[in-house]
Amino acid sequence: MRILVTGGAGFIGSHLCERLLRDGHEVICLDNFFTGSKGNIAGLLPHPGFELIRHDITEPILLEVDRIYNLACPASPIHYQYNPVKTIKTSVMGAIHMLGLAKRVRARILQASTSEVYGDPQVHPQNEEYWGHVNPIGVRSCYDEGKRVAETLMMDYHRQNGVDVRIIRIFNTYGPRMAVNDGRVVSNFIVQALQGEDLTVYGDGGQTRSFCYVDDLVEGMVGMMETDGFTGPVNLGNPAETTILEFARRIIGLTGSRSQIVFKPLPADDPKQRQPDISLVRQRLGWEPRVEVETGLKRTIDYFAAKLARE
Repeated sequence: MRILVTGGAGFIGSHLCERLLRDGHEVICLDNFFTGSKGNIAGLLPHPGFELIRHDITEPILLEVDRIYNLACPASPIHYQYNPVKTIKTSVMGAIHMLGLAKRVRARILQASTSEVYGDPQVHPQNEEYWGHVNPIGVRSCYDEGKRVAETLMMDYHRQNGVDVRIIRIFNTYGPRMAVNDGRVVSNFIVQALQGEDLTVYGDGGQTRSFCYVDDLVEGMVGMMETDGFTGPVNLGNPAETTILEFARRIIGLTGSRSQIVFKPLPADDPKQRQPDISLVRQRLGWEPRVEVETGLKRTIDYFAAKLARE
């Protein structure tokens, strides 16, 4: 098939492009390189089935494709809060433009939504029936509410126009090709540990997260796209929950670092708990994470060690 991946030069997008090429598809990678990197897809450029287009999905584009994976949007707080108006435009206008394209060419479209639609949850673990607890006027709202509106648009285009949609809610994901400066906890901790700096823990470190390795996530994305008659949404993530403080200690141990842990005030609207209930995706797709957290972390640490050595 001919497949469009928006945000295809990003961390997750580049792994997805690689997987789709390996499966024998033609891939159009579309990215405006705000947070994506040409380095992430440099190895794919010589592939005869790979095409790169520099484009911002807040503007329309006309293409002939069979599948659309809509991943385009800055996903780390540092990046999405840098230009919050641009962030929400990317989610909302981008979804409108991609859905319009899907409608015109009768393509199936998958929306990469997020666990952030649950906000600071009052239900734990979070399942797909939970509507969330989101601050609509907070500093994170540009991302949280933008993704919620994108889900609304997906379902309205599906009900009103018969567009074949899929919605996944991505929980914390990590692995090679994360950006050094993206401000996410995995990359922050690993880079700080490798450089012998103190690891920054916000609050008391008692807040929880669940970390899924990128290969497992991509497997779930492809599985969801190719499952007929099921729009979702479905949670994709690893239900193995850990506190941030425990996670910081684990990174120090795996890197052999002498770094200490320092505590700073908790950012506004930072979720206290984040753990996916993956019962639905297990039942409908037979999907669950396969890569042990320690195995994935070692691969990620090796990636960052090599990257930092080159810089």
